[in-house]
Amino acid sequence: MAKPKLRFQMYKRLQQRIPQIYADAKKAAESLNIPAELKGAFGLTGAISGCPSPLKNDIEHFMAQEAKKVVPLNVYVDQIREIIKEYYGDDYDACPVNTCEGGLWVSFDTLMTPPFQGRGDNYRTRYIAPLERHIHHQASYGRPFPPKYKDILADRGSTAGEFGFYGKRQNNFDTVLVPLAGAEYPVHGINYHPVPLLKNVNANASLKTLSDTADIHRTLLSGFASLGYDTTGYGYGEKDENGTPLLSKGIAALAKKYNVPYLIDNAWGIPFIGTNIKNIGADLMIYSMDKATGSATSALIIGKEEVLVPIRRALGYHGARYGTASSYGKAAYVTLDPGKEGLSGQLAALRTLRDNPQVITKPIDDLHNIVVDEFSKIDERIKKYFKIEKSYNSGTVEINYEDSWKDGEIGIPIFSIEDMYSGSNLLQDGMSQMGIIPTIAYDANIFISPGLGTTDSNGQIIEERARMTVRGLVMLIEIVCEHAGIFE
Repeated sequence: MAKPKLRFQMYKRLQQRIPQIYADAKKAAESLNIPAELKGAFGLTGAISGCPSPLKNDIEHFMAQEAKKVVPLNVYVDQIREIIKEYYGDDYDACPVNTCEGGLWVSFDTLMTPPFQGRGDNYRTRYIAPLERHIHHQASYGRPFPPKYKDILADRGSTAGEFGFYGKRQNNFDTVLVPLAGAEYPVHGINYHPVPLLKNVNANASLKTLSDTADIHRTLLSGFASLGYDTTGYGYGEKDENGTPLLSKGIAALAKKYNVPYLIDNAWGIPFIGTNIKNIGADLMIYSMDKATGSATSALIIGKEEVLVPIRRALGYHGARYGTASSYGKAAYVTLDPGKEGLSGQLAALRTLRDNPQVITKPIDDLHNIVVDEFSKIDERIKKYFKIEKSYNSGTVEINYEDSWKDGEIGIPIFSIEDMYSGSNLLQDGMSQMGIIPTIAYDANIFISPGLGTTDSNGQIIEERARMTVRGLVMLIEIVCEHAGIFE
């Protein structure tokens, strides 16, 4: 069969061959000799909400110890605040919540949406967000503007309408989406949708576009929001001498100019060793603490005290009622309280990051070495297209293959995020067929991290298992490329 000439032809061919691709993946997995007890119980990342990493010994021990004590929850909250203030300075504060999405919700609602109370008709507000990856999180709380993006979230999630992503939208609130300079937004995938390819983002040119956009919307402007990741494949490859992404710093400067907050969604991020909110100048940064830090399920908002006060009030952690046993958390967002287990696990994780960061950084270094080695063995015809980068911010190794589509060539298949939600992302579902839990692998960008059965009880890499998962990914990429016809 001839090599496809057009993108959609390649993806139609892949769709027709899904049963054979999965059969080939299962057969290839046999050569990995995965122990029966590991099949479906280990994988490429421990930072997925639906399947988080097992707790490390130190965190599990501390949580079990605290569970048997009588401790007012505000005691844990204050200890978390102390750690954050000692690290970032007394002008910063912390607010623990149950999930990162909950942190986004309360932050947008307290800082950027129009007032709820008072006489008279309400007004509208708008926040600006780069057109980047994962916009169903940080860019989904308002109605998309311009209108050509109004259906951009239609296929994401398992539930449509008011109970899906659209249901997160706040009243009289808009999201202004701004394409980034140097980025490309071509259409790819079996579920054929535009994908953001961000490896070549130009920070200065993008900031000029964002500034022009802010000037257009200045009478309605209430904030900026973006991701907090620091890798090239996410568009944050250009950095200053301290390793701080230039795009993030520039957005913070714009927010300051217009006297509005800049919110950073750093869900897959790690406090202290990762992207530093103080170096960026952002107002608040939100972490999913059960992803890369290895805490129990919970999230943490870190930010300047000025913006943390209303958020803490909304959660009932602040004000005259604060600290009493009968009223902790009794406020508008009481449902976002992380509870005792979440707070104690978060406290233990922050202490480890402060006192023994190498416990987190060494597995990242070890995994990076394994990925580089295994991808050096991939088919020679595609090896040159893979760019591998390590990130302490996310505790990950990023594998990017955008360059395979340069100069109009048909390259390595790119799956859209819509493919993930519709079950047609072959690089994710194919791993499941091999008995390996997959990771985020869309938009020509794959994020791998330790933790899901590939580390011991102290969080350190078990090399044989980690190699097994990465080798499985390499095999699957070769299989998908073979069926796509790009070797013909």
